[in-house]
Amino acid sequence: MGNRKAASTAGQKAPTPYQRTQSTPKGKIKLAMALEELLAEKDFNSITTAEISRVSGVNESLIYRYFSDKRGLLHYVLAEHQKKSLQQFYTDLVAVSGALQKLRKLIWRTLDNWNKDRIHAKILLIEVRNFPGYYDSETYLIVKEYCGLILSIVQEGIRNGEIMNDVSPWFLMQAILGTVEHVVLPSLLFDRSIDADAFTDNICRTVFGPVAAKI
Repeated sequence: MGNRKAASTAGQKAPTPYQRTQSTPKGKIKLAMALEELLAEKDFNSITTAEISRVSGVNESLIYRYFSDKRGLLHYVLAEHQKKSLQQFYTDLVAVSGALQKLRKLIWRTLDNWNKDRIHAKILLIEVRNFPGYYDSETYLIVKEYCGLILSIVQEGIRNGEIMNDVSPWFLMQAILGTVEHVVLPSLLFDRSIDADAFTDNICRTVFGPVAAKI
């Protein structure tokens, strides 16, 4: 497959997405980068606004000006990374034909991204969902778009005969999302390697095998 990778890249620092937002105030970018730096060392709840201010070199009051509070800053950081990931998904799919191959590519890319950027993966899958504000955030809107992309590909697969037409598109989408998250969580929690190739192969055999149309 064209997306085979070399050894695991766990622990590598992911590139920051903030330089692409030219009109964003420099102080806002510095605060976001400072929070990311601190998240690499400690959990979110133990990070103070004073620490973020010190690391960023930006006045603490600007956290409240730009983000309302520390958690608002966290949602901003996540949203910027999710935007970058979503753009990457759309770019990947341009060169892929067939619904099942598109779903495979999305699964592989998701696992590969989470393996390379475990800090944001942990925050997205574990931290923010416990707070109601997440469901009003830009991050959640981006996640919903990601889910909608999977749903639309499943519907494409049913239309073109790759997926059996008695399968619920919504349930298959949920099965894909749930399987990907549950197989990767132990690796994130216990700092184990995520083999994106092997995980993808097993997920696709398990989830798609029963629903793939027999030709």
